[in-house]
Amino acid sequence: MRIIILGAGRVGESVVDSLVSEKNDITVIDTDARRLRALEERYDLRGLVGSGVDPDVLEEAGARDADMLIACAALDETNLVCCKIAHRRFNIPTRIARVRSQAFRHGSDLVDKEGFAVDRVICPEESLTRYIFKLIEYPEALQVREFAGGLACLVSVRAVAGAPLVAHNIAELRDCVPDVPMRIVAIYRRFEDEPDRFIACSGGTRVEPGDEVFVLAARDDIPRVLRALHRDEHRGQGRPQRSVQRIMIAGGGRVGERLAQELAAAGAGFHVKVIDHGAERCIELASKLPHEVLVLHGDATDENLLEDEGIETIDLFLALTNDDENNIMSSLLAKQLGARRVLALINRRSYAELMHGTQIDIALSPAQAMIGELLAHVRQGDVQAVHSLRRGVAEGLEIVARGDRKTSRIVGRAVRDLKLPEQAHFGLIVRGLPDPLALPAADTDAPAPAVAPQVIIPSADTVIESNDHVVVFVPHKRLIRDVEKAFRVSAAFF
Repeated sequence: MRIIILGAGRVGESVVDSLVSEKNDITVIDTDARRLRALEERYDLRGLVGSGVDPDVLEEAGARDADMLIACAALDETNLVCCKIAHRRFNIPTRIARVRSQAFRHGSDLVDKEGFAVDRVICPEESLTRYIFKLIEYPEALQVREFAGGLACLVSVRAVAGAPLVAHNIAELRDCVPDVPMRIVAIYRRFEDEPDRFIACSGGTRVEPGDEVFVLAARDDIPRVLRALHRDEHRGQGRPQRSVQRIMIAGGGRVGERLAQELAAAGAGFHVKVIDHGAERCIELASKLPHEVLVLHGDATDENLLEDEGIETIDLFLALTNDDENNIMSSLLAKQLGARRVLALINRRSYAELMHGTQIDIALSPAQAMIGELLAHVRQGDVQAVHSLRRGVAEGLEIVARGDRKTSRIVGRAVRDLKLPEQAHFGLIVRGLPDPLALPAADTDAPAPAVAPQVIIPSADTVIESNDHVVVFVPHKRLIRDVEKAFRVSAAFF
């Protein structure tokens, strides 16, 4: 696929990192020659110095033959105008824009073909806020990713000694928690002086304390899945898992402000404190945020400030500044002083890999929270959702099975007979969702019967039906094309 990326900043670099390894033909446009040179030294791509709103620059970048434009420059107006030119002058088929303004949300008439001609609006701050909200809803989880419109979830959780499934083989899962349908699709295990190692899952695989376990299940079953793997050390014997109520946010930038606004609007009784080092920014935040949000002027790495504000009572400490080092240091300090759980926003992948799952419970890369929204447009076949996992190494894909037994390698076949790559894990099926490709039904007086979708944890005998939404866990991106090929239908289907 020929892809033009506008912007070589943090988001642009993360997009490049995800797409270049898949043998796409990528050209990056930016006005900063040094940034482009750094990308060209690291990746196999072409850099072009210039403005993305200049038609001549777009033409030199290969816009007439491009399949996709991803506009992720710093300014909304640059990205919007670039998409309009790409559509009007060059008719690039797919145009994606990073836009912060709420006025240009997906579905607005301002971004349709009569407006700025944007096929998909991406807002990293919104994606990040939505991601953090899921972690607040499920405080034991390290990641929570949704499929099939939220009916199914992929969660990762740190296995804790004493939990029902820990120190047992996967084959014993049904005996340990018989009332919780789930599928363990991957385990990552940390060995001394080594990065986490992927452990392929089979019936004989044993879940050990400290493992990061990836599990697929229906959304309604996720709380019980987490309790089966993670025993909260802060609760007493027989007491329920403690929810997140007291939250401290270090950093009053766009993400911190948006998150504080939404927490206050949720009506869930959250007690929120925001710390920022800028006096003027604190005044601005105090005027914008609801009165129940406490804004504090200070340094989140100040031990005295954290102690004065009761850090030992905080359920979740969020370090959301633009400085990786400050986020790491403030999170480590908050954890040492008694915060129950800490999350650090870390842009550098190497830092995130070092810190994730250590004293810092969750090391979150901003770009990884939204990169899946872009990948869904790059994938071949009827891919409905993509979630980038393990800092971009692994993926969870939701693919719609199409065709019939004659035209498909998937439909009409039992799970045991599917020819997927050996390490790709067939996770679950969501059956009964409306088919977006189906023609409208003829007008009749009788309404069509409503059938609730089913979330199915398949067995080896389960037969795949047309329009099933299949969720597959892929531990290595090099396997993606083989998975897409398996779901491809023959030309006769169309």
